[in-house]
Amino acid sequence: MLAVRFGVSVRQGRRYADRGAVAGRVAVPETSVVFTVKLPVSVAAGTRSHAARSGVTISAVVASALTEFLQRGRSQRPRW
Repeated sequence: MLAVRFGVSVRQGRRYADRGAVAGRVAVPETSVVFTVKLPVSVAAGTRSHAARSGVTISAVVASALTEFLQRGRSQRPRW
């Protein structure tokens, strides 16, 4: 039922159900897409390093940073 409702695989739906049984409500993340960008070598290296130190994926670091940037941009006009 979760797989159909949230558009995830049956296996992922089972993971959410199992996690929810233990921890209560579990947020189902939004569907992800591949989004390729070119970054300066130093930015890519810093992102990889931060992800490794934080124990999260590179995608999670970039998604978090972009989400924060976009939310901040709604409240103030970009300077560029």
